[in-house]
Amino acid sequence: MTVRIAAFYKFFRFPDFAERRQALAQRFCALGVKGSVLLAAEGVNGTLAGSPDAIDDVLAELRALPGAEGLEAKFAEADAMPFLRLKVRLKREIVTMGVPGTDPNALVGTYVKPEDWNTLITDPDTVLIDTRNDYEVAIGTFEGAIDPQTDSFRDFPAWFRAFRARLDAEGRKPKIAMFCTGGIRCEKATSFVKAEGIDDVFHLEGGILKYLEAVPEAETLWRGECYVFDERVSVRHDLTPGEHVLCHACGRPVSPEGRQHKDYTEGISCAACAGEMTGEQRARFAERQRQIELARARGETHMARRAQDA
Repeated sequence: MTVRIAAFYKFFRFPDFAERRQALAQRFCALGVKGSVLLAAEGVNGTLAGSPDAIDDVLAELRALPGAEGLEAKFAEADAMPFLRLKVRLKREIVTMGVPGTDPNALVGTYVKPEDWNTLITDPDTVLIDTRNDYEVAIGTFEGAIDPQTDSFRDFPAWFRAFRARLDAEGRKPKIAMFCTGGIRCEKATSFVKAEGIDDVFHLEGGILKYLEAVPEAETLWRGECYVFDERVSVRHDLTPGEHVLCHACGRPVSPEGRQHKDYTEGISCAACAGEMTGEQRARFAERQRQIELARARGETHMARRAQDA
């Protein structure tokens, strides 16, 4: 049976999120879905997999929450369940920025539809910023986008404040356009940037994935592949799986060239993480890879996709 994967988020005021956790977890468990859902006072964020009917029921359950009626999802399909278990967690933020008071429910940038994005980002008065992490940007981004070279979304506020100081020193007050994979990070980033006192702030509605779906490849300003947080690892403009695979040790995408590097060993390390490995970690990852290969030889699927899940 085909497994449907749904990735979703919605910023909305969710004051009783903690009290709702148990009932939601029980309902999702009864539906047989697996994956991860984050609940916070600012909304919900998650990726779940299950039968198509179960996923429809999950989304209906979430949309029944007061304020979450407009929750949207992006879908993918898999031949086998990609997750080990179901996790429904309580968090301070559904996407962690770490700046108290940042609230997309109260303040957010202007949404720009994919069909209008090219016009905005080719305007000489627009500064285009990729809000994703460095390993995501490395495999693909929009033409002319600035890469903040952040390891984590928590690093973005400090980077932006320094960047703004440079703009101020140059006497520049450009329009700020931001984007991310599915929309959640740039939505929060625009809230932060507007709270910093900048008015002309825009973000790509639906994120890169919606742009790739809506804009013809002949008109695209996207360059490279887009990193995604499921078993595809990366996608091309037509949303078919790209050429990257996942390093099961560190979770970074590895290109075909990267798989030829002397430090790449399937399931154990890549060039980016080999120097960070302890002997104990390498031994644990090697044993995990051995189990994967044994399962593969039996025609079975090993459920843990990353070493940290083993």
